[in-house]
Amino acid sequence: MSETSVGTKSRLPKFMQKGRIGGYLSVVLTGQFVYVSFEAFKGSLLDPMTQALGISVADFGKIMTVLGFAMFMYVPAGWVNNRFPIRKILIAFASWRLLTFLFLWLSPVLGYNLNLTALLVIAATWAVWDAIGWPAVVNGVTFMASDSDSKGRGLAMGLLESLRRGLEFCMNLIVIGCIAAFPAHANGIMIGFGLGYSLLLIPNIFAILRFVPANAVAESEGHSKNTAALMGLGKVLIQPRVWFAGIAGMCVYWAYVNLIYSSAPYLTRVYQASTAQASTFGIFSTGFVGIIAGLVAGVLADYIFKSSTTMMAVALTVIAIGVGVVYLLPVSDSMMWPAMIFLIVMAFGVFLGKSVILAPIAELHLPEDINGSAMSVGSFLVYAPVIWANYSTSNIIDSHAADPAAGYHIIFLITLCVAAVGAACAYALVFSNRRSKAKEAVEAK
Repeated sequence: MSETSVGTKSRLPKFMQKGRIGGYLSVVLTGQFVYVSFEAFKGSLLDPMTQALGISVADFGKIMTVLGFAMFMYVPAGWVNNRFPIRKILIAFASWRLLTFLFLWLSPVLGYNLNLTALLVIAATWAVWDAIGWPAVVNGVTFMASDSDSKGRGLAMGLLESLRRGLEFCMNLIVIGCIAAFPAHANGIMIGFGLGYSLLLIPNIFAILRFVPANAVAESEGHSKNTAALMGLGKVLIQPRVWFAGIAGMCVYWAYVNLIYSSAPYLTRVYQASTAQASTFGIFSTGFVGIIAGLVAGVLADYIFKSSTTMMAVALTVIAIGVGVVYLLPVSDSMMWPAMIFLIVMAFGVFLGKSVILAPIAELHLPEDINGSAMSVGSFLVYAPVIWANYSTSNIIDSHAADPAAGYHIIFLITLCVAAVGAACAYALVFSNRRSKAKEAVEAK
């Protein structure tokens, strides 16, 4: 091997190098395959999925509400992520999803439609495992990207989002194409793909066993591993920088929720755009932009800003600019295209931030044995808007049905304020990190 090739290889981020790339991809695929046979269908395939399973859209909403209870378990799940290695958690996470997916999709084949109570029980178990498993996925990405410095972590996080969105887009597109070609067999097609996609978890589990090494777990001299894990969680909870990072991510996710209600529905309700126009805009602003933004965010974080926290601050600033302009635009037919352009700016900022949403926590350089609980606490803070954002935003829209523009005006103002608060937290964290590094450098001399 020539010196040039060695040099080229050494310049690759750690997670892309031989010995790491397999583990990284195994973790990323786990982060998508555990959702691909149910939650990932909720967008364009919601109707055929509910029909195939013999449930109503209202039943699906109840199931998603139960899944939302994972929010309240993220912090105690931090103990689990301190106590057990990443690979064991991911294998258990994927295995339980595999078993329940097979039960879910084989039931209609066997002529037995699950009642709502059974589905809600399954959803409750998923909520518990989501609270444990998703932080393990993010922690696994951080672990596989770990190096002597932080280069590559932002790109690893950005690719996690891009690869997941790209996979979901392509896999759902295949199902949509088959249903479009054979509409009379929509139920059979949904069941077939539900089962087929579930089975992808089997090679994924073997890949985790093969490629993901064991990481350190919490230990403390004179204490059991259970106590050490709990002590590690306590250390994380009193870290101010973890809270700054979590609140900044929370603001990104809140803006994301508002974006979903402010893309296609906004054009339809306020500008009376056609269904084709609104749908095309919705797919582009919340689908394609998300795929591209993940890669862009990772590259900017690692090679331009040299910091995922700075990338987060810039993303929130972009959100504020985009939504601020839309807020100021007068509502008239001539303003529809400018509104669409700046909503795309807002969307780009949202997905830039969402792509590195937990990367600032990885950038805190906490000990490996408590990083799992840091990701759990961060996940609780970041995804907390699930508790209130969907309800409050939809309620604003419904209460202003007679004057949709006024309702969206309120939503844009809220989003602007949220983005400003998030940006302030992110910039404060940037300065705090710099002070911490400077202090460490002085102490090292």
